[in-house]
Amino acid sequence: MPTAEALEQRIAELRAQVRRAAGSGDRTAARRLRAELRAAEAEWDTAVLGGAENPEPPRQPSAAVPVREHVHRALTLLSVPAAPKLVLAVHEAFFSGDLVAARLTSLRRDEERSFRAAPFARPYYLCAAMTTDLLAPARGLLAVSTWPLAQRMVGPLSPRADLLTAAIRLSRYTADHGCTPAAQRVLWQLAVSIPGATDGKNIDPDVVLAAAARELEVHRDDDTQQRADAAERARRQLADPAAQLFGVRLAVAERRRNGA
Repeated sequence: MPTAEALEQRIAELRAQVRRAAGSGDRTAARRLRAELRAAEAEWDTAVLGGAENPEPPRQPSAAVPVREHVHRALTLLSVPAAPKLVLAVHEAFFSGDLVAARLTSLRRDEERSFRAAPFARPYYLCAAMTTDLLAPARGLLAVSTWPLAQRMVGPLSPRADLLTAAIRLSRYTADHGCTPAAQRVLWQLAVSIPGATDGKNIDPDVVLAAAARELEVHRDDDTQQRADAAERARRQLADPAAQLFGVRLAVAERRRNGA
């Protein structure tokens, strides 16, 4: 298997080729190159993480599926911390089963109580994204406990980087599985703020993917470094496993920042 460094170079080259193909209107080449890109990214996941970090979940029936599993599927598809409103929209567009907004209100608190009562008893927990400065819960953002700590961090650049990442993920999914009207609406909501992603009337997953990837390159390195630094600080400062998943209370975080 190629080294991680070689795969990263190959991934960068393929991203550039996908952008050029989409920009020139050659959708056949864009789809072929995108498939090569996904394969290279899967190889990178295996080389670095020992397996796919965030496999894209298939659409499936969900009768009697608990709320937490609905939310887990939507977050796994997005692969970034997300607000309940986006989670609901993604679930409605890409999965089956009922998910009511009111049932998400206390979900994170319920998950934290469950974890504190029996740590790591479940395969995963729906936890909090954490701010890079205070290591406190990021207001209104859900994450998955099995994600790397850095992936659950949210810094100054993260909201934009995460929106672009989500747009890329949903573009790939809709290109491969078909773009239903509901999927179009979600993708449009993300794409409308990305320069070059739409022409004001139509939505094309290949064009959205290329535009989002192009802008993400601008933010990726700085955002990744900020998140990695915060994750390392969290590992040093937060001895309690629950704090590493759900953050520290704001009062405690403020005292830590002020050196109290």
